[in-house]
Amino acid sequence: MRYSIISAVFLVLMLFSCSPRPYDGPVSDHFDGERFFNPGKPENKTFFRVLKWYATRVRQPWPAFSELPFTDKPPQRVEGNEVRVGFVGHVTLLIQTQGLNILTDPVWSDRASPFTWAGPQRVHPPGIRFEDLPPIDVVLISHNHYDHLDLDTLARLWQRNRPLFIVPLGNETLIRDRVPDARIEARDWDGQVAVAPGLTVHLAPMHHWSARTLWDRNRALWAAFVLATPGGTLYFVGDSGYGGGDNFRAAAAKYGPFRLAVLPIGSYDPRWFMADNHMNPEEAVKAWNDLGRPPMLPTHYGMFQLADTGYEMPLRDLRAAMNAAAVPESRIRPLNAGEHWWVEERVIPHSDGAL
Repeated sequence: MRYSIISAVFLVLMLFSCSPRPYDGPVSDHFDGERFFNPGKPENKTFFRVLKWYATRVRQPWPAFSELPFTDKPPQRVEGNEVRVGFVGHVTLLIQTQGLNILTDPVWSDRASPFTWAGPQRVHPPGIRFEDLPPIDVVLISHNHYDHLDLDTLARLWQRNRPLFIVPLGNETLIRDRVPDARIEARDWDGQVAVAPGLTVHLAPMHHWSARTLWDRNRALWAAFVLATPGGTLYFVGDSGYGGGDNFRAAAAKYGPFRLAVLPIGSYDPRWFMADNHMNPEEAVKAWNDLGRPPMLPTHYGMFQLADTGYEMPLRDLRAAMNAAAVPESRIRPLNAGEHWWVEERVIPHSDGAL
């Protein structure tokens, strides 16, 4: 009970923190002139439902902070069609290919929170030390939740390397309030940014929501990213509900086959509250199937306790879901923070396993 009260108080403080300026743009099939939405899918993240969850939540076990056995020390560049992915933790990846260094949803802060003294705190250090990062060229931000858009980290990256930030609509104002001279390309779903002759970044729909305060819910868009390169296409989802799988099937039809898919598998309990916007491992395996069964890197586990899901549950439930669907272990490869993956170049269509 004491923890539930503290959680509810923290939620209220967070929601009443400073609100970013809202996005102002034309109406579309996923923007009503004031707020973004998932087409054809009702929104369940009302303030009272969030408050109910915080007040009644029962968290499963998580460990105290511990150091990693090792951290990744990536090369300065990876040229040509080779792809190296370093797992920093949660959904932060260093993707290296075509001579470019790309970070996804970078978080090096100790907490995924608007405060330095309260909020979800990491249980391991980042899998790549900030000082060991190579020069960063591009930063992809999928949406504005604190475990994905960390303004302190973005400011540090800007001071260090002046990278290009690519964001869904509405997130640019939030970043500019902290980094006024930042280079930012904001795009709607189906927009694209030609980063270099060897890389075009496309923004694609995902099923989620956005908010940093009580006042700005769904004022900024969320998106998946498709990285089109001469060596193959990479698909990154920072956070998403399964949503019937239509976004994944559409991405496969438009951009596939994929050399690698990055899909979240964590923060999925309680299901009455999380199901609309966070896939559980069983749904992530369904999404992998919808995408054409490419090599898959699961994320969104083992770093920040953001929901009621236990520390070990995502990987345990992923193994069970893979076994139930007869997924070969070589197709879905979890990493520990500090590990990396050289991704095979050849895209091999797979028909094994029935879902």
